[in-house]
Amino acid sequence: MKRSTGARMGATVAVSVLSLALITGCSDEGSDDSKDSANSGSSSSSSSSPTAAAKAYNAAELEKLLLAEGEIEGYKVTSGDDTLPKSKSVLKNIDKAECEPVAYAMAALPPGDTDATASNTVTEAPPTDDPSKSLDELAEGDFAEAFNLTATYVGLSSYEGDGAEKAFKAVSDGVKACSGGFGFTADGTNTKITKITSEKASGAGDESVAFAVDSGADGESGTFHTEVVRHGSTIATYYSVNFALMSSGKPYDVPAAVIDAQAAKVK
Repeated sequence: MKRSTGARMGATVAVSVLSLALITGCSDEGSDDSKDSANSGSSSSSSSSPTAAAKAYNAAELEKLLLAEGEIEGYKVTSGDDTLPKSKSVLKNIDKAECEPVAYAMAALPPGDTDATASNTVTEAPPTDDPSKSLDELAEGDFAEAFNLTATYVGLSSYEGDGAEKAFKAVSDGVKACSGGFGFTADGTNTKITKITSEKASGAGDESVAFAVDSGADGESGTFHTEVVRHGSTIATYYSVNFALMSSGKPYDVPAAVIDAQAAKVK
């Protein structure tokens, strides 16, 4: 990929991630009903762990439950304050109401109605002898090396009562309802989700659903990956992007190591 193309893609993704992160997710397998669609790659044990009995966390507690630097080998963990949208208001003109929970999940925002939320970014450590180098500095050298790293935007949100179950269901239902795509505006950029495809979920937590999204903005396009996991009253969302693999058409997914490490802290 030429550097100019890389720069354009980087700008496009920065806007998307900042506002809805170029989106990823949902089911497109043509299941006969929404339950089958949501569970084709999800695991559920909600009946054995009633949400009503689970602790609901506030925002400060969720911040402490997020992965921190040094807690996951081979990855750098940074605050989501500068790279992720601070509120749902950043995402505008979502043209299908049923797609809103999916869009929010992909932006590390709570898919349900709660103010208890926290987010950060977990990125593969750069392949360099100087770990202090940033991706921008690496990009001045080898673009493929700099961007052949999977970045995962992690969001945690917590709910009272059965709020987490309802939020998870809204995402699962949105996966099927939005399989044909939808549009939205973020920071003045119009983005079109052209396709949403169900993927195999990790099986973490009480329920999990995974999906890939084909998305485009400003003439650029790519496939991005999301997983949503419910742990009792808490929802964890993971949105992953790898620019190099995305542009080459090679497969990638939400890193299992990130899901496993975050799940271990939420339990």
